[in-house]
Amino acid sequence: MPADLPKRILIGRALRSDKLGETLLPKRIALPVFASDALSSVAYAPEEILLTLSIAGASAIHFSWQIGVVVAIVMLAVVASYRQNVHAYPSGGGDYEVATVNHGPNSGLVVASALLVDYVLTVAVSTTSGVANVVSAVPSLRGYELPLSVVVVILLMGMNLRGVRESGSAFAVPTYAFMVGVMGMVVWGAIRSALGQTMSAESSGFHLQATPGNDSLAGFAMVFLLLKAFSSGCAALTGVEAISNGVPAFRKPKSKNAATTLLLMASIAVVMFMGIIWLARLTHVQMAEDPAEQLVGAGADYHQKTALAQISEAVFSNFTPGFYFVAAVTGLILVLAANTAFNGFPVLGSILAQDRYLPRQLHTRGDRLAFSNGIILLAGVAILFIIAFDADPTRLIQLYIVGVFVSFNMSQSGMIRHWTRLLRTETDPKKRSHMQRSRAINTFGLVMTMAVLIVVLATKISHAWIAIATMVVLFVMMKAIRRHYERVSTELVAAEEPDDVAPPTRVHAIVLVSKLHKPALRALAYARLARAHTLEAVTVNVDPADTEALRKDWDARGIEVPLKVLDSPFREITGPVLDYVKNLRRSSPRDVVSVYIPEYVVGHWYEHLLHNQSALRLKGRLLFKPGVMVTSVPWQLESSERRKPQKAWSAPGAVRRGEPRHQTGRPFETSDTTRTGNKDGSP
Repeated sequence: MPADLPKRILIGRALRSDKLGETLLPKRIALPVFASDALSSVAYAPEEILLTLSIAGASAIHFSWQIGVVVAIVMLAVVASYRQNVHAYPSGGGDYEVATVNHGPNSGLVVASALLVDYVLTVAVSTTSGVANVVSAVPSLRGYELPLSVVVVILLMGMNLRGVRESGSAFAVPTYAFMVGVMGMVVWGAIRSALGQTMSAESSGFHLQATPGNDSLAGFAMVFLLLKAFSSGCAALTGVEAISNGVPAFRKPKSKNAATTLLLMASIAVVMFMGIIWLARLTHVQMAEDPAEQLVGAGADYHQKTALAQISEAVFSNFTPGFYFVAAVTGLILVLAANTAFNGFPVLGSILAQDRYLPRQLHTRGDRLAFSNGIILLAGVAILFIIAFDADPTRLIQLYIVGVFVSFNMSQSGMIRHWTRLLRTETDPKKRSHMQRSRAINTFGLVMTMAVLIVVLATKISHAWIAIATMVVLFVMMKAIRRHYERVSTELVAAEEPDDVAPPTRVHAIVLVSKLHKPALRALAYARLARAHTLEAVTVNVDPADTEALRKDWDARGIEVPLKVLDSPFREITGPVLDYVKNLRRSSPRDVVSVYIPEYVVGHWYEHLLHNQSALRLKGRLLFKPGVMVTSVPWQLESSERRKPQKAWSAPGAVRRGEPRHQTGRPFETSDTTRTGNKDGSP
């Protein structure tokens, strides 16, 4: 069985680099891939508005639709602004590229830090919210939210490792099903309302009272509460920027298709968002941050379902399958919304790695032409956040919005600079008119997003500081990585110094031996083939009896290579070898010391614990010594041979002579002894 068979089963066969064009997405697949986050946020953004307003009791709930209208206006303004972005910067850098080009590298890093945090929180919030909705429909799963969320992230990681197109095709059906479910619920609710039928949520019979100390909010306190509810509702804007980061994944014409997908996403999201808020008022949903204290008549054992679950249960009270369908597709879309981050984070990580702000491993594509290292990193960090916050979506959402609106603001201000710079040199009246209109759109978007960011910072700083601190850490880390790469690049530039260019005067070859067995004989044979100026075998006298036995065996075999014994009064192996090599280098600084180390190649993981430990420690120390070359000479044990399929081979002319085919043996040998030149196997 091939060693990579499990990998092929999980992620599929490897794709050639020239097949990258086949992974590009049409609009019908790009919509669920890049817009699932923005579309799914309408499932919890209205609930966040209701939960925040519940602090003031039932008297503040009627403000929900006004707040919803303002959120919808902001969303449309942001989407209109990002349509300008995808036309002006179609390379996939998105907000990071816009900020870097127009504000400088530091501003670009601020945006990159914000986006990376936002993508991680997208995965954490989406999966935990999806699991919460499933638990609302299936109460028997209560208490298993944390392990379920972790398992979902791992499954999403595995699906995305199979490639963007495959994951998009798999996630398209649930995304479109969610649209049909929510739109159908809104239409069905409108029909029932027009017919005069009553639709009441399970919490409609409870009385919502204000939290203690907030019984009579008025003036500035009420304004602050409304602003906080507005900032919570702006969670509906998360994921809008993903399309601008994913333009290269679209089919041609890339910018046009991306802009069209943005418009479709905004239109659908606004209709669903406002429809849910309208149905929440129609069914008299009562949401409370502390149901036991605020919902009078609920009882101590009352478990509050999500707002969308209560609404769908009320609207489909005469059609139970409709309720279960909405619950199922809502759970799915909230989970799959994390797929937006699994497409955005790796692409941004690849761009940052190309600019030397992140490790270079994030820039390379995996077997399925996806950025596999970025996908795995995103999943790992998201799982850490889920565990740290006990899979509580409400607590995670509080960290969520800051990064989004930091990138929004930097992007819009960058686009204003972009259009202003082009207007200085453009003389065509038609093009100038288009640029001025685009600048006006971006200016309006900047005003709206800046207002939201100020509100978010003012109302959520007690929670948002964690996200801000994480952004600062990322910013400093990326600057440090860039400095490291630049320092290494400067150090490795070919110089004309004699020490760097001139070849060594001589090469001293040393073969480390502990006993005279097949691996040692192979290392000696290989070292002789290298034809160094001097060659000697070195052993460390840890046990005098073993050393004496080695001397006698060496002399009995008549090996011409001299054997040097290093004393070790404290029974240490590494120290004496290092000292000996150091002395050789000190006596002849222009010479090179080449150390050959025999090593076992094993077939089982546990065998690594039993072999090669001294060799590993010694190699690790020798690599830091200038003028020292280390060569590992492998010897394949039988366990490693059994892990490889044995291939038949025939000697030249064997088939013609009718001789049987033989199984391949270990490379570098013709029999039980190595090719050393003597019958006894000695070098």
